[in-house]
Amino acid sequence: MLTVQDLTLQFGKRILFDDANVVFTHGNCYGVIGANGAGKSTFLRIISGDKDANKGHISLEPGKRMAVLKQNHFEYDEVRVLDTVLMGHDKLWSIMLAKDAIYAKPDFSDEDGIKASELEEEFAEMDGWNAEPSAAALLSGIGIKEKDHNRLLKDLNGNQKVRVLLAQALFGDPDLLILDEPTNDLDIETVTWLEDFLLDFKNTVIVVSHDRHFLDTVCTHIVDIDFAKINMYSGNYSFWYESSQLALKQKLTQNKKTEEKRQEMQAFIDRFSANASKSKQATSRRKMLDKLSLEDIKPSSRKYPGIIYAQSRQAGDQILSVKNLSYELDGAPLFKDLNFSINKGDKIVILTKNGLASSALYQILNNELKATTGEFEFGQTITTSYLPGENESFFEDDPMSLMDWLRQYSEEKEEQYIRGFLGKMLFSGEEVYKLSNVLSGGEKMRCMISRMMLTQGNLLMLDEPTNHLDLESITALNNALINYDGTVVFTSHDHQFIQTVANRVIEITPNGMIDQLKTLDEYLADERIKGLREEMYKGLEFA
Repeated sequence: MLTVQDLTLQFGKRILFDDANVVFTHGNCYGVIGANGAGKSTFLRIISGDKDANKGHISLEPGKRMAVLKQNHFEYDEVRVLDTVLMGHDKLWSIMLAKDAIYAKPDFSDEDGIKASELEEEFAEMDGWNAEPSAAALLSGIGIKEKDHNRLLKDLNGNQKVRVLLAQALFGDPDLLILDEPTNDLDIETVTWLEDFLLDFKNTVIVVSHDRHFLDTVCTHIVDIDFAKINMYSGNYSFWYESSQLALKQKLTQNKKTEEKRQEMQAFIDRFSANASKSKQATSRRKMLDKLSLEDIKPSSRKYPGIIYAQSRQAGDQILSVKNLSYELDGAPLFKDLNFSINKGDKIVILTKNGLASSALYQILNNELKATTGEFEFGQTITTSYLPGENESFFEDDPMSLMDWLRQYSEEKEEQYIRGFLGKMLFSGEEVYKLSNVLSGGEKMRCMISRMMLTQGNLLMLDEPTNHLDLESITALNNALINYDGTVVFTSHDHQFIQTVANRVIEITPNGMIDQLKTLDEYLADERIKGLREEMYKGLEFA
């Protein structure tokens, strides 16, 4: 359906793609992965025609329609929300405009009548009479309330704009759907809605995402951009990750016999195929795995950070007690009447539909904000390590090398000691002398994780720790928190991250809180809790 031939793109000496070839066929969902800077978003822009390559050819099957998730959140500011979605189907929208222009003529002629009739026929063939109800249903499904459908896009907040643009891309059943980070700024319920939508979508999807649960749920193939090449693999992200790690382990085990390696690989494929039966896409995935050759599985060249959280001392039984804690911003409550105690070994996810609320809670607990009411008390043995959601203030001072930047947070000042922590986060060789004011968002987050590891706290607090990280860093951080034997409090929108780390859920709103000793999936599936959540959010507006 879509063919990429001999794609080459080079910026100076840097080569993103070198004679890359890949074919996307009908009915599959392709997850595009690669380290930060590998060219994932650039690849999507080339496919969609927004960027030219140095060489190569992109061919979409004649008569097929492509839809793209727009990244410019201001492009449609003066457009009605419902019309913004309808504009996602260019041809249908142009017919609607042409019809309206003819009917608005004061000197309507016989020729105009014939042209209008032709347009009406074409409009009906495209199911145009159901266009507005379909667009409205999409908007409602993705969390835009009916009362907002006739507002101008500029009157919505940033999160709502993202949802409208996503609805625009999904509208009209496109033959090829291009999505770049579609889950950004979506809450867990809306991501679940999008997953279900794409599972029922019969056409082709190409998506870039750092959300592993999302990739696992919707993807039939993984497209890996690595070393300027583009390789395609059957299966979802977890299958690609686990099989590439197994292949890497086998590559390092030189003395293992070939037949033993084949048997180990085949056993892995069989196990994954059995697990696929739990998926809505089980049939298609099983067919793909049946066709899979063992030679198709190759080791990944990816490097994963070495994140290890150690404790300078073991915590006692008293961790943290919070009593009647409330916080107001500009007179409006972000949360109120929080009462809970944290137990040793708890790994708690703080859920909220307003990120300002969870961030304010962490800032209060770290004495960066003062609560409106209430109090909190840490146990005497507790040392905290805190990863804030916003880290720009840590890099705003005079630029310094990463070595000097990290050294200021360490009691041990020796270069080899500091270099070891930077090396764990993939800053090696001369990179440790890189200036702190030229770092990317992902590099800054890795520096902050290094700083956090240095403190060796027995209570970790992390506010949206996966932001700006690539899949490799997210995986390493995820595993580090699973293996950490201290106590953790964190906030995240990453479903898999929450599900695999948290053993307790605390959800906070301006109307109160819910506290449950459950995993995320157990929490979301509990019918009683669904009722409690509806009560808590009654009368509140979130997006």
